[in-house]
Amino acid sequence: MGETVRMRTSGATSAAFRPGLVAVLDIGTSKVVCLIARAEAGNLRVVGASLRESQGIKSGTITSLEHAQESILEAVAAAENNADMRIQNVLLSVNCGAPLSVTARVAMALNGELVSDQHLLALLAEGRSKCTREGYEIIQARPTSYVVDEARGVQNPSGMFCQRLGVAMHAVAVKPSPLQNLKLAVERCHLNVAGSLFASYASGLSTLTQDEKQLGATVIDMGGGVTSIAVFMEGELVHADVVPMGGVHVTADIARMLAAPLSAAERLKTLYGAALGDIESGTDIVAVPQMGEDGDEHSIRVPRSMLTRIIQPRLEEIFGEVQTRLRASGYDVAAGRRAVLTGGACQLAGTRELAQRILNKQVRLGRPQTFAGLPAASAGPDYATAMGLLMAGATMPPEALNPELAVEPQAKRRGGLLRRLAGGLFG
Repeated sequence: MGETVRMRTSGATSAAFRPGLVAVLDIGTSKVVCLIARAEAGNLRVVGASLRESQGIKSGTITSLEHAQESILEAVAAAENNADMRIQNVLLSVNCGAPLSVTARVAMALNGELVSDQHLLALLAEGRSKCTREGYEIIQARPTSYVVDEARGVQNPSGMFCQRLGVAMHAVAVKPSPLQNLKLAVERCHLNVAGSLFASYASGLSTLTQDEKQLGATVIDMGGGVTSIAVFMEGELVHADVVPMGGVHVTADIARMLAAPLSAAERLKTLYGAALGDIESGTDIVAVPQMGEDGDEHSIRVPRSMLTRIIQPRLEEIFGEVQTRLRASGYDVAAGRRAVLTGGACQLAGTRELAQRILNKQVRLGRPQTFAGLPAASAGPDYATAMGLLMAGATMPPEALNPELAVEPQAKRRGGLLRRLAGGLFG
């Protein structure tokens, strides 16, 4: 092995990417993705990448610590061998613990003073302290906009004169026990969790255009065990939610209805499945292995359209629940008519068209921004979260990933860092 490296947890530069190494883990129900990248001024290069089947995780929650640890170890070891280096700190995606949105607004009187880093630090610290929910732990907190006197929607008030300065904060909170178990599985692999981000928020970072973030878009991240929702407006995350259904539920439906082993049901879904019956053509027949039976002679033959008749109701249920939650939040209309699908479960033929029918939105598949060194097979929607984590780790200031750092003495900081914290997503 080569050098031992640490993900940067302090310091920054004025470039888009902070120079250094970034390591991320996207731990899901069906897969574990580990990426290692080297960030330089204006460039991010992937030096190690791996994907391994996930074990011991259900709907983003640890169900077997030993199996989850083994899956993580395999993914990390493969990425480290790829990069010829060892990692110690990782940025982690989170879907467990029933994530939900928490908002707060705070203000302070400045009486005509110039807005300084100290003012912003105090305002943001108070805003974070107000982002609380009993029985929940905050995993990320960001300012969505500032109010300078009567002017709303200010993105960065640093250096302005004002009588009164306010900020609107948005945070994502999760139940602490599932989060601690997820972190424990990572730490038992001799890794430190340098920060954590809501999974569909990370997917949005890698798939949304600047216009979509600014004008409004809904990211629907269809994973194996859960479908998570992230609503973006004016460049920031404004709403988060999770539907506890995903691709494995579709697979289980096929296995149950056709008495097939789960592995065979997953293969049938991937090779022959579709989300809409009206896009099926022909009368293809597929062979379905039976549970407990060996040999092809015991397989049953069913029309390919039968798979679609099993798959479509479950996907309709998932998108119907997404729509219900968006309507309840008030962001179904407020965030516009743009929706972006990410995650491995969105890749079935017809999923986009079905989502458009149910959500009454313009829907596209979100393919993540790619960087040098990333294998071509890793450029699909199922890598959106991992790529978003890389972008966040290489661009966001340390305080945004680790809110507890924001309470350290000012003497330990660099002045420009606070301006980046108070400013937009990419500083």
